[in-house]
Amino acid sequence: MSEGKSQVKKTNVSKDILKKAWRLMCEARAMSDLFEEHKQVTSKYVHACSRGHEAVQLALGLQLKPQDWVAPYYRDDSILLGIGMTPYDCMLQLLAKRDDPFSGGRTYYSHPSLKDDDKPKIPHQSSATGMQAIPTTGVAMGVQYLEKQKIAEDFNGQNPVVVCSIGDAAMTEGEVSEALQMAALKQFPIMYFVQDNEWDISANSKETRAQNAAEFAKGFKGIEVIKIEGNDFIESYEKLEKAIHIIRTERRPVLIHASVPLLGHHTSGVRKEWYRDDLEEHEKRDPLPKFRETLLGLDLTEKELEEIQNKAIESVQEQYDKATEAEDPKPEDLFDYDFAPTPVTEEKGEREPKGKEATVMVDSALFAVREILSKHPEALLYGQDVGGRLGGVFREAATLAQQFGDDRVFNTPIQEAFIIGSTVGMAATGCKPIVEVQFADYIWPGLNQLFTELSRSYYLSNGKWPASSLIRVPIGAYGSGGPYHSSSVESVLTNIRGIKIAYPSTGADLKGLLKAGFYDPNPVVMLEHKGLYWSKIKGTEKAKTIEPDEDYVIPFGKGRVVQEADQNQVEKGKSMAIITYGMGVYWSTQAAKQFDGKIEIIDLRSLVPVDEKLIYETAKKHSKILVVTEEPEINTFAQALCGLIQRNCFEHLDAPVEIIGSENLPAIPLNSTLEATMLPNADKVAEKIEALLNY
Repeated sequence: MSEGKSQVKKTNVSKDILKKAWRLMCEARAMSDLFEEHKQVTSKYVHACSRGHEAVQLALGLQLKPQDWVAPYYRDDSILLGIGMTPYDCMLQLLAKRDDPFSGGRTYYSHPSLKDDDKPKIPHQSSATGMQAIPTTGVAMGVQYLEKQKIAEDFNGQNPVVVCSIGDAAMTEGEVSEALQMAALKQFPIMYFVQDNEWDISANSKETRAQNAAEFAKGFKGIEVIKIEGNDFIESYEKLEKAIHIIRTERRPVLIHASVPLLGHHTSGVRKEWYRDDLEEHEKRDPLPKFRETLLGLDLTEKELEEIQNKAIESVQEQYDKATEAEDPKPEDLFDYDFAPTPVTEEKGEREPKGKEATVMVDSALFAVREILSKHPEALLYGQDVGGRLGGVFREAATLAQQFGDDRVFNTPIQEAFIIGSTVGMAATGCKPIVEVQFADYIWPGLNQLFTELSRSYYLSNGKWPASSLIRVPIGAYGSGGPYHSSSVESVLTNIRGIKIAYPSTGADLKGLLKAGFYDPNPVVMLEHKGLYWSKIKGTEKAKTIEPDEDYVIPFGKGRVVQEADQNQVEKGKSMAIITYGMGVYWSTQAAKQFDGKIEIIDLRSLVPVDEKLIYETAKKHSKILVVTEEPEINTFAQALCGLIQRNCFEHLDAPVEIIGSENLPAIPLNSTLEATMLPNADKVAEKIEALLNY
């Protein structure tokens, strides 16, 4: 008791804060007790609680302000109580109810998304352990960018703090290192709030790590490390107060390493008694009785503390009873918040202004980005080698850094996951990121972020957090690029729901779709064929077009008729149509020259959404369809398109829908002869056309 009194006498934490913390800690403990008592009900949907972590979580939550940002992870319900959420709010998510304020019943307990004016903001939180590090670091990146550009909201010196909460076991994820690298390099105003209970699921720290997070973080110069005994509320509050002050005033990163006991189950589905042999030791570090002893030394009486605790237990029970009676989601709710509405719904602007000469495709993109950066201070461009020295390996960002400065156009380390995933956080702050993955072959490390974070943010946050992101990806085979600079990846991307994908084949379309993609509130992947950038390949001259004016936009989901078949050939039943995109447009136009007036060619321009109306109208008009792709034919977007056409236009077809693509092999070889054998070309397409016309 004397030790508790001594500790309290030295603290500047107010009695009001201490009493509030006690009430909230009692609520959190009552929640975990009640969830266990009613596990037959509460375990219908998997959940974890903060039992054992309450002290340090409340010490954090009680100090955050409405202008701050926080990314709680799945064991952080005490943080949620600390920032002002009620047990009822949390229970609505526990029971997957319709009025769950975070996700409308779409995702697990303590996976919050919050955009209340009076609380810290919480962008969509996924369940992929450790994946929150990059998006949350992206928030800090966005906060810093807006401040540097002097377009941030003025908080009278109380600048926003960004908090990424994470378990120590998740620190071994490679993507966490990418986040720490950028935070250290750029000195973002972020706290990595690491809670270390020495377990992941059934594997303990001795099995899974060479060092703890505090030791690991020392390798990232510029991140201050503060260690906390996280079961001690007073110590936690005071050290977090110091850390928050550093970040709020000095605008640099801090990592907190809080040692805490794990007193609950890993989750409701993985129970502690199955494998834990250290429960007795962890129980000795329980923060609740420790905090009670501290408060008794602060002139709070046993009776007062017991009264607060009893009221908390009673209140939690009442809120649970109310939550169990709350309305469940309706079946039709499933379809809400697929995509955020876009302002670009029709083609606008002038496609071919008079008095201009044709421009190569790469420059049309360059000019589009230049116009965007000139008009929108919230826009910025980053990726590998796009900075001032090179301006992109294809010169697609040439001169932009010189014109707009190194804070708006800059190089990143080689870390595709960060390049893509950071855009979630950037978008949440109001920034409009344009990023580049240098080659489509290297998008794979970023797919986790694209799938787990970007594509699901709007849907799983129940419409609160659309992730506006424009991701440029040079794609396709060109000039013996070999197996790691030639790949086509659109079929993988089109299977990620929640993103839009464009694949233009001309400079005008690229500019119009880049502009539409920038203004779209959803994640957009812009696939840009390297072989069309300069129209150096024979037959691709028409990729070079008059540059459209600054206002030109093309809505996603609208294809283009490249060439029409002669009406008399259509009426005689001697015509057919090709559905294609990217380089396929030029193989098809070259091949069509051998079949005068018989071939109609449709350029899809965007793959998601795809112009089904134009596709079906074309199929019904000609009755014979060939789909041309650069990908292999089997298990691809193009093959799925064939299936759609046959299902929806079967009665109008005079032949099976045909497809031509690359050979079904693992990679495009380096040797030019092998490359040519692998890929489609005009002659191969012509053979398919002839066979289909003669069917």
